[in-house]
Amino acid sequence: MAEPDKTEPATPKRRTEARENGHIAKSQDLTSAVLLIVGLLVLSYTAHSFVQSLADVLRALLGTQYWGNPRELLDNSLRIGAPQMFKVLAPVLLTVAAAAFLVTGLQVGFHLNLKRLAPSLSKLNPIQGLGRLFAGQNWMQLVMNLLKLLIIAAIAYNEIRNNFSLILSLAGIDFPQNFTIAAGIIYNLAWRIALALLILAAADWIYHKWKFEKDIRMSKQEIKDEARNMEGDQAIKGRRRQLARKMILQRIHRDVPTADVIVTNPTELAIAIRYDQDESAPKVVAKGAGFLAQRIRQIAIANGVPIIERKPLAQALYKTVDVGQQVPPEFYQTIAEILAYVYELAGKGLRRKTARTPEPETEPVA
Repeated sequence: MAEPDKTEPATPKRRTEARENGHIAKSQDLTSAVLLIVGLLVLSYTAHSFVQSLADVLRALLGTQYWGNPRELLDNSLRIGAPQMFKVLAPVLLTVAAAAFLVTGLQVGFHLNLKRLAPSLSKLNPIQGLGRLFAGQNWMQLVMNLLKLLIIAAIAYNEIRNNFSLILSLAGIDFPQNFTIAAGIIYNLAWRIALALLILAAADWIYHKWKFEKDIRMSKQEIKDEARNMEGDQAIKGRRRQLARKMILQRIHRDVPTADVIVTNPTELAIAIRYDQDESAPKVVAKGAGFLAQRIRQIAIANGVPIIERKPLAQALYKTVDVGQQVPPEFYQTIAEILAYVYELAGKGLRRKTARTPEPETEPVA
C-alpha cells in the first residue's frame, strides 16, 4: 500500500520495474466475463451443428448395436464420439483461447513474465494463505466473489422460477426437442449471468487499476533519488553545464572579434561570419540563440564588427551550418552581397578587391 507521503505518479522506470516483478493492473473477472460472452456468441452460431452431432453420437451409442463388454463400449464411444465432438467444439475452444489472449494482452500488454511462475513454498502454507485471504486487497476480492455468487444465485433462481412449468414438462417431450428447449433455457440463463458478470468485472478492473496506480506512487525524494541514479548527481551535471557554457563563451569572445559581419534574426539568433582570402568560402565562426545571441551582439558592438539583420539567412545558417564549417554554396551570393556592403561601409573596398569572392551556384535565399 502506498505510504502517506507518496503522492507523485510513478515514473516510467518504476512502472517497468513493477511489470518485471509481475505487479500489473489486471482483472481476472473481466477476462472470465469476456470469455463467457465470446463462448456464448460462438455457440449461438454452432448450436444447430452441435445438437445434430450430439444426436448422431447418442443414436450410435444407444442404438440397437450390442457391445460385448464395458471396455468395448468405452472404446467405441471414444471412436464414435470424440471426432464428432472435437469438430463441434474446436471452433468454440479456439475462439475462446484467442479471446483470452487478446483480453489479457489489452489489460497488461503482450509481455511474458516468468517470475510469477516461479514456485514459492510460502504460498503452500495454509495458515499464511488464510491470513492473505483477509489481508490487503484480498478482502476486496473476497467481497467481490461473494457478491458474484449472490448475483448468480439470484439470476438462476429467477430464471428457473419463470420457466419452472416448462422445465417440468421436458420429461414428456421426445429427444431432441426436449434437449433443444433445455439448451435454450440454459443459454438465456448464461447470457444474463454473463452480462451481470461483465458489469461487475468492469467495476473490478477499475478498482484494480486505481489500486495499482496507488500502490506504485512515489514520494518526491524517491523521484529525486531515481533521477540521481539514472542521470548522475545533479550537482555534477550542473557543473558540467557551467563548464560547457564557459567554453562556449570563451570561444565566442575569441572568434567574434575576428568576424567580418554578424547576421541576426534580429534578436533571437546571431551568426558570426568570416571570409579569409586563403579560404574557398566564408565560414561560420560563432553562432547562438537567446542569451548567446545577445552576447555575440555585445561583443560585436564592442569590437566594431558590423551587424546586419537578415532573418531568412540567419535562420537557415543557424539550422544547417555548424560552428567552424563553411557556408553551403546556395548562400554564396547573399553572403557576398552582405560582405561587399560591409567592406564598402568600413572603407575596405580597395583592400578587399583582390580577395576571391565565392561565386553563386544557386538562387540567393529569399
